[in-house]
Amino acid sequence: MSLLFNLLLFAFLCCLLEHVNTQSVHRRFEYKYSFKPPYLAQKDGSVPFWEYGGNAIASSENVRLAPSLRSQKGAIWSKQPINFDWWEVDIMFKVTGRGRIGADGLAFWYTTTRGEYTGEVFGSSDQWNGLGLIFDSFDNDNKHNNPYIMAVVNDGTKIFDHKSDGSSQLLSGCLRDFRNKPYPTRAKVEYYLNTLTVYFHNGMTTNEADYELCFRVENVVLPRGGYFGLSAATGGLADDHDVIHFLTTSLHTTQQQGGQQISADEQQKLSQEYQQYQQKLEQQKDQYRKDHPDEVRDKEGEFEDWFESDGQREFRQIWQGVMSLQDTLRDLNKKVDEVIGKQTNSLSLLSAVYSHTQGQPAQPQVPGQAPSQMPSLPIGRHDWDSLVTNNQIMINTVAELKGFIIEVSRKSDSILASGGAGGGAASGINPQFLVEMRDSLNQLKANVAGVTQRITSQPQIAQQACPAVSCVSLTGLLTVVASQLVIMFLYALYKEKKEAQAKKLF
Repeated sequence: MSLLFNLLLFAFLCCLLEHVNTQSVHRRFEYKYSFKPPYLAQKDGSVPFWEYGGNAIASSENVRLAPSLRSQKGAIWSKQPINFDWWEVDIMFKVTGRGRIGADGLAFWYTTTRGEYTGEVFGSSDQWNGLGLIFDSFDNDNKHNNPYIMAVVNDGTKIFDHKSDGSSQLLSGCLRDFRNKPYPTRAKVEYYLNTLTVYFHNGMTTNEADYELCFRVENVVLPRGGYFGLSAATGGLADDHDVIHFLTTSLHTTQQQGGQQISADEQQKLSQEYQQYQQKLEQQKDQYRKDHPDEVRDKEGEFEDWFESDGQREFRQIWQGVMSLQDTLRDLNKKVDEVIGKQTNSLSLLSAVYSHTQGQPAQPQVPGQAPSQMPSLPIGRHDWDSLVTNNQIMINTVAELKGFIIEVSRKSDSILASGGAGGGAASGINPQFLVEMRDSLNQLKANVAGVTQRITSQPQIAQQACPAVSCVSLTGLLTVVASQLVIMFLYALYKEKKEAQAKKLF
């Protein structure tokens, strides 16, 4: 009988504990004790409901408590104390630096009074009354246990021990690395029913639910009506200490939430007032539409263009993605067509060259078929070396011809100048000039003969590489060039003579 009674008593206690543990918690976001981007700071640099000082800098995206410079300190504090007992704070921050070791760290505060902005304990005041959650990144005691997250509760009389990193004063803590992470790190601090719980997000993923328990401490008594704050400091080493958002949620038990509920009469009264306000607003809108029909029509159409539904937004984003993919595919198609066209032309030209080399007519390339296999070249390495030598000889010969032409031009200019100055001497050709021109032609003929002899002494590679019907010998080419030069020179003399005779008439 006693055993049955003990079992029933145990079952009753289990049910009671389960009821207490599963007691629903009502949560409410407290915007007056929070800040987050975008537009975190106003145009004048202030943060609504918060005050910051020291070396702290507030922007539209974050609050930099301490920059990566030596001996910097800064803090930000809420303007008003909280008016609820239990709370949860979500802090997103980044601690980044170029060094392998950083300093000094960042701290979250819940104290009865606001601390300093350039204090001795991570930028805040020492001997605080409340909770300090410290993210310590520098190893002062050289025990290789940093970066470290620790909670320190102070009653306003204790001085923080920097030399031992507060190891003798901490309430609890955990060893976690929060420096130089690819994504922002997060800490969730919950104080509910005198139980302090800290969760940590290591910043290695973007999953917001990827938290791990850092520590949990029961029977923690904190003073009521405290201020929230964040501070950071640097020393000989320096990191950027950026806080991206600070979100505060008040926690209420079922009894507290029930005590805050309003009565049915008050609810009915408020609903009636709301309905009356809505009716009055609709009447004013109707009256404005009657008085300004054109303006209202234009504004309504304009507002319809400004806003879009969720379905329209999703369809627009899908359509933009499809159009961008279509443009990319069109560009790729054009590039591939250009590459294929160039490759086809190159293969056709090579086929024609190799076919002429083998003495066979070129076969037209049929679209859609693979190109025919190219025959091997009919010449070897030695033949190619000979061909390169012949080309060098041709280049030297052309250079000699260029020098000769320049010399002839210089002499012709001097003769024309002397003829123009002498007057009557321009009517005839100087015999000395004829002798020089004859010597020059003989020298050109000798050079051409020497070039021809040197080319014929080398293997006839060029003739093998060219079709028989289209190749021109070097001797013929040089003869044609020399003839053209002589004709141009004689024409210049003839023209100069005619101009001199025409001058005599005037």
